[in-house]
Amino acid sequence: MRLLHTSDWHLGRAFHRVSMLGAQADFIAHLVATVRERGVDAVVVSGDVYDRAVPPLAAVELFDDALHRLADLGVPTVMISGNHDSARRLGVGAGLIDRAGIHLRTDPAGCDTPVVLRDEFGDVAFYGLPYLEPALVKDRFGVDRAGHEAVLAAAMDRVRADLAGRAPGTRSVVLAHAFVTGGQPSDSERDITVGGVAAVPAGVFDGVDYAALGHLHGCQTITERVRYSGSPLPYSFSEAEHRKSMWLVDLDAGGRVTAERIDCPVPRALARIRGTLEELLADPGLARHEDAWVEATLTDAVRPAEPMARLAERFPHILSLVFAPERAPDDPDVSYARRLAGRSDQQIAEDFVAHVRGAGPDPHEQDILRAAFDAVRADAAEREVAR
Repeated sequence: MRLLHTSDWHLGRAFHRVSMLGAQADFIAHLVATVRERGVDAVVVSGDVYDRAVPPLAAVELFDDALHRLADLGVPTVMISGNHDSARRLGVGAGLIDRAGIHLRTDPAGCDTPVVLRDEFGDVAFYGLPYLEPALVKDRFGVDRAGHEAVLAAAMDRVRADLAGRAPGTRSVVLAHAFVTGGQPSDSERDITVGGVAAVPAGVFDGVDYAALGHLHGCQTITERVRYSGSPLPYSFSEAEHRKSMWLVDLDAGGRVTAERIDCPVPRALARIRGTLEELLADPGLARHEDAWVEATLTDAVRPAEPMARLAERFPHILSLVFAPERAPDDPDVSYARRLAGRSDQQIAEDFVAHVRGAGPDPHEQDILRAAFDAVRADAAEREVAR
């Protein structure tokens, strides 16, 4: 069986205020053409279909168009909700849409009820695990502590139990939206840390033939059977080096996996350039970036006059300007943002405690801070579900 694995469409999202709807429509057209031209038997979409719980109308219309085009091809599509989606909204009409071969899996309770497709070698069971917010699903899965590994492991136990009751030789595919250990994040994914931990081990997916993952925006192979497709388009300059693609996956009669990357259309190249303003304006080696979306980091000791306007004369598609003068890390003039770069909310809070009283929090106080951040995240998730 040949699968096309994609995820993280983020329909409705902009790139530094530039609308991506046209590029997203081009991607949908490319996906449909790939399904038709490469003999795809099933499409799997591993979450974050939309960029937010209440997407703009234009994004909903594009999604509706995508569903119609996939249904017209007669190729089954299995799709789960991600942490950016409203599971309840995405799942509206799922029972009816199911009849058209579009299988939306947004309810955690149905994670062990697969979509079963058949080829000349037998059945392939597709299990859709929507994004599992630990605080909201831990009781449903009977786990004591709200953590990503615990709830995902409990869901996979149900998957393996269902699979064990099926005919020998049944192959299996799991769709999941999670941060798996070994994956490389970018700046454009929403933080899903709970209890100080965001990642789960790849071994959680043992026992299935292929795990089609979503959440991380870079296409990557965790193991031969556990892969991220990544987002089809860039959503931050941290993705400048990404090769945006989908996985074309073949499952043979014994469940062995072979995979090929299918490149996605590139709306415009991304470039990150760094130097003084005069260096960036004069360097002939930067000519190749003059038609790219550009993020420029200025290292001038003193902020120059009208840097954005001057850079735009050479780089008309510049979108982001960062001021980062070359200074020693302990220089009092180093910006607050630079001091916080790469630090978690927990680390920033602990640093604040140390600054105020002269000593950092003890282990008990660290647990209190961690619980407070988790409670805020859980409350935000509940509010988003209720919207």
